Amino acid sequence: MQPSGKLRLGVNIDHVATVRNARGGNVPDPLRAARIAEEAGADGITAHLREDRRHISDADIDGLMEMLTVPLNFEMAATQEMQAIALRHKPHAVCIVPEKREERTTEGGLEVAREENRLAHFIAPLREAGCRVSIFIAADKRQIEAAHRIGAQVIEIHTGAYCDAHAEGRFDDRDRELAAITEMAAFAHDLGLEVHAGHGLTYDTVKPVAALPQMMELNIGHFLIGEAIFRGLDGSIREMRRLMDEARA
Repeated sequence: MQPSGKLRLGVNIDHVATVRNARGGNVPDPLRAARIAEEAGADGITAHLREDRRHISDADIDGLMEMLTVPLNFEMAATQEMQAIALRHKPHAVCIVPEKREERTTEGGLEVAREENRLAHFIAPLREAGCRVSIFIAADKRQIEAAHRIGAQVIEIHTGAYCDAHAEGRFDDRDRELAAITEMAAFAHDLGLEVHAGHGLTYDTVKPVAALPQMMELNIGHFLIGEAIFRGLDGSIREMRRLMDEARA
């Protein structure tokens, strides 16, 4: 199977808000970052409204819904509060992610198989409202099958273990993780799920994932915001876009 069509890039702006919140006030402005990302070639904007509001705020979501000309991917935990916010705004996509207060960032995929009945009932109103529902999960057959059964249209494969292994020089582990991502992307696609991926992707790790023919979208944030310190946000996104396009060529 050859790579099909343009691979979409979703730029996660959470950590622009992290920097803003470290000092308080209004700068840097995540909405300005979203506008720059659009101009630099982002196909969508991702924002995670956490229960503790550690970065993105409710006002940020309000502003994004008003100003964006590309789709918003609204990352959220499977709570009644977040469901109500999503149903009020009706973003293009909602991505259900695991969330723990003590974690620095999302540490793994959602446990769908153990909570299948609850999650099926949770996402049903979101689908009825017209939101595309994505589930953030590990490259694990059991979780993918459960995501399919509950009615998700999309899975987003957690690429953190693959990226961590590369960064730490554990190349055998990296290759095993990439093999699992490759196999599970094909498996999910065969079930009729749209396949996305994200978490920890960098210039050094993006191309093998971008080259997977079933992959339709990558969501990348922390690395791009960090790289923006050195080359500007426009430049950091354009380079990622170039590498993704090169992998699909």
